[in-house]
Parts: sequence; C-alpha cells; structure tokens
Amino acid sequence: MSRISILFTLLFTFILSAQNETYQLENKNVLIVYGGWSDHHPEFFATKIASWLEKQKANVTLSQSTKIYLDKTVMNQVDLIIQHITMTEIEEIESKALQTAIKKGVGLAGCHGGLGDSFRNDTEYQYMVGGQFVKHPGGQVDYTVEISSPKHKITEGINDFSLYSEQYYMHIDPAIEILATTRFSGAHDSWIEGIEIPVVWTKSYGKGRVFYSSLGHSDDIFEIPEAWKMMLRGISWAVRK
Repeated sequence: MSRISILFTLLFTFILSAQNETYQLENKNVLIVYGGWSDHHPEFFATKIASWLEKQKANVTLSQSTKIYLDKTVMNQVDLIIQHITMTEIEEIESKALQTAIKKGVGLAGCHGGLGDSFRNDTEYQYMVGGQFVKHPGGQVDYTVEISSPKHKITEGINDFSLYSEQYYMHIDPAIEILATTRFSGAHDSWIEGIEIPVVWTKSYGKGRVFYSSLGHSDDIFEIPEAWKMMLRGISWAVRK
C-alpha cells in the first residue's frame, strides 16, 4: 500500500469514528467569542466550530466583542464559552464577568493564541486558562505531539503525530492535567534542547472545566485528524454537565 493510500485510510478512519462519537451537546447553549489578531483567522475558526456545534444540535451564539460577557441574559444561560481572541485587551469588568461564569460551572475551551495568548496584561485570566504563550522558537517548524495521557476521554485512541506549525513555548500552571506534550530540539534556542512543554491540557477553575490546545495557528491544522478530534472532544468534555 502506498504512503498516500495509508494516509487516506487513516483520515477516513478518523472522520468515520468522529461521526460515530457521541458528544452530548444537544440543547447546550454555547457562546463563541472571537476577534483579535487577524493572522490567527478568528472568523474562520468561529464559523467552523459553530457549524460543527449546530450539527450536534447545540444552541450557538456568536459574538465579536467581549462586552457580551456583561450580558446577564446570555451568561446566565450559557453552558460553554469558546474563545478565539489573540492579544488585544479586555476591560476588567468584562474579564471578571467571564471568570465568575467559569467559577460557577460554565465550561471554557479554546486553542492556540485564541485562548492561550489573549489579554497579556490580565494575570487572573491566565490563572484561569492555566498557561500563557511566550514564544515559538524558529517560527513554524516540524515537531511532534506526544500523547501523555492515552486513557483520557479526550486523547483515547489517538497516537503521537507530527506537524509543521508554530511550536508553542508556554508558561504553565502546575495544576493543569497534561494530555499531550511536545519536546524542543534546541535548533533555534540551544538552551531549551530537550525541554518538554504541554500542548493539550485540562484544568478546573472553581466549578468550571477548562480545555486548551496550543494547536491551531492556521486553517490547515484543523485538517489534521488528531488535532481536530482532540478539539471536538475537548469541547464536549468542558461543557457544563
């Protein structure tokens, strides 16, 4: 069997298994808030995730402003918040409203800079997420994602895989549950050779569940079956039960 045939077979298997999985999102209220740095394609991510959620029969609300965190009607009903806002700033009152919702049991999920590099001056926000992006040595590079918790619902059945993208070096909260990691070669910054950094994690914040994946720099990352499947499972895991 040729390499192309093998890759096609693996992709088809992942798609078929994803279709057969039960995500338990029917009638769940999901808020997707997006914006910030345009090079992370926030609108593409938001519409792609929204389309999938609607197929799961979830009730989806889209917003391009963090002011929605002050809308009590929305926040009192929401079960999950998916955020994709790289950098920019957030008003303190908006950030506190988001934190309060998660503490009370609303789920929080996101990826790459959309959750792990938002609001760089807001340390309480970073405390909630569980980590903060600081650098991607070498820009886009070839690297491997290693599954460190193969029995977790989010990573079960997923093997290690390689990709070409930004390899995030992050400052992290020791309280996170690490599901997947990556190891730096030292080719660009020699002093970090062999350093292992989390790629996918979960954590608690009050009664809320938080899911994060550092994968997602460009649209093509979501064509990688393993990356997309962990994102979908992470969303399902984080939603208020």
